[in-house]
Amino acid sequence: QVQLVESGGGLVQAGGSLRLSCAASGNILSFNAMGWYRQAPGKQRELVATVAYSGFTIYANSVKGRFTISRDNAKNTVYLQMNSLKPEDTAVYYCNGRLGVRNDWGQGTQVTVSS
Repeated sequence: QVQLVESGGGLVQAGGSLRLSCAASGNILSFNAMGWYRQAPGKQRELVATVAYSGFTIYANSVKGRFTISRDNAKNTVYLQMNSLKPEDTAVYYCNGRLGVRNDWGQGTQVTVSS
């Protein structure tokens, strides 16, 4: 199992920006896709963005145009650039690596957006 470690969360005012990082202990190209999910209090975990092995990206409608997922294969790191943050973006953000039915998860990083 590959360990995934997130960083970059914190408290930011609405309209601000944060960049999350997910450092993998192994080769991220061994995954079919890597992505970011989030879970707000009392809600289910939801997809934020994914990037496939091919580079194809998918975004949740709620973050399109504001968030950008990217990866640095040499550093085995995936990033999530979050701009124009809103209070409703407040959640714990989790990094995910998917290979077939296997899912590896990070421990999560808290993002709090104040109004």
